[in-house]
Amino acid sequence: MPSTTKSMLDTYPESINLDRDALAAVIEALNACAQACTACADACLSEDMVAELTKCVRTNLDCADICTTTSRVLSRHTGYDANISRSLLEACAVACRACGDECTGHAEMHEHCRVCAEACRACERACRDLLATMS
Repeated sequence: MPSTTKSMLDTYPESINLDRDALAAVIEALNACAQACTACADACLSEDMVAELTKCVRTNLDCADICTTTSRVLSRHTGYDANISRSLLEACAVACRACGDECTGHAEMHEHCRVCAEACRACERACRDLLATMS
């Protein structure tokens, strides 16, 4: 079953300057990462050692916001501006790397951080892969 993201991209009536399959993959990775980061931040707030997870919570929330914004901008194509998309993808890759690094530091103690780190790494790769195809 095709994803909603791919189905929506396939129905766009004009040409898109990016590969639709790659674009769908990055949008899905962005949404998955935003969800994982939001859930991880919430789980961190429920931990007994929450004071030690302050930076993790902040990094998670920043990454989630950047991923959500990037996903929304990449989902719009009318009046497309490659410079904006490129800048957001670069910022998102940086945020995903930072969040993945932070969560990795807690992954042995907190399973939610391990899962989040994996989502961040996958999203960073997807952003960088799409960036590599942009002219």
